[in-house]
Amino acid sequence: MSDAAQPTAAEVRAAAEAVKTALDRHLAAVERRTGEDDPAVYEAFNELAAAAEAYDELLYDRYDEVTPFEIPAADDSLPPYAGPEEPNALSVLIRRDYAVAEPQRLLAQAQRVESAEYDGAAGADTRASGTIHGALGLLFGEFEPDEIASRHKEFGLEEGDSTLWVLAADEPAEPGEWLEAPFEQLDPQRVVCRFDVSAVFDDDLDDLDDRGDIAEIAGIEGIEGIPDVEDVEEDVEDDVEDDLDADLEDDEDEDEDLEPLDADRVDRVDR
Repeated sequence: MSDAAQPTAAEVRAAAEAVKTALDRHLAAVERRTGEDDPAVYEAFNELAAAAEAYDELLYDRYDEVTPFEIPAADDSLPPYAGPEEPNALSVLIRRDYAVAEPQRLLAQAQRVESAEYDGAAGADTRASGTIHGALGLLFGEFEPDEIASRHKEFGLEEGDSTLWVLAADEPAEPGEWLEAPFEQLDPQRVVCRFDVSAVFDDDLDDLDDRGDIAEIAGIEGIEGIPDVEDVEEDVEDDVEDDLDADLEDDEDEDEDLEPLDADRVDRVDR
């Protein structure tokens, strides 16, 4: 970035003041909150996130510095909750992705299920378990989704991303009301909570160093008394070796303390 395009010191200072104001508003909203999902708190949170992001960018452009904290951007969060304060019903929406990692294992499991149902009847060549999509239909029809999730490797499947959304409702749905289009009426503003599982999160952790990066993220980098992983392993090995040496020395001392039997005592024992 050229010097002409850089923000002025006054602009950076103004952005810092905006963060301070947003912090005060956020704290005030939290102190006045009327419930766990108070929309005023969500709004104050988003304002604080936007102000912090703007300040961070200006600070970097002007001084090549960054802030020591990170507030998720407003786009990364759900919109303010606008559902009923006391829901009388709820909907749980689940998505789990799988890859068919071992087709032969999948087919074998489906054939076992189908053989048990047919009890060895003829017509095995025409059964649904002979195709991948037929095998999937058999297994997911036979086992509950949670059992598939816990035993996916047995069925030749590999887990992908998954998510669970809990939505609040005013009244329970009528039987069959949404079966034709179960996911069309999803309203993000009625989401009470959501839980996500993704390999992306694991990759982020794998990229961290055993100690340094984790300490930096936790804000404890450079604190004395936090040993390296290698140092801990060496200490454990040294302690184990010391304990073994001590045990061997004790055994030798016990052997030396034993009084040898003389010939007369041996003779008396034999008699």
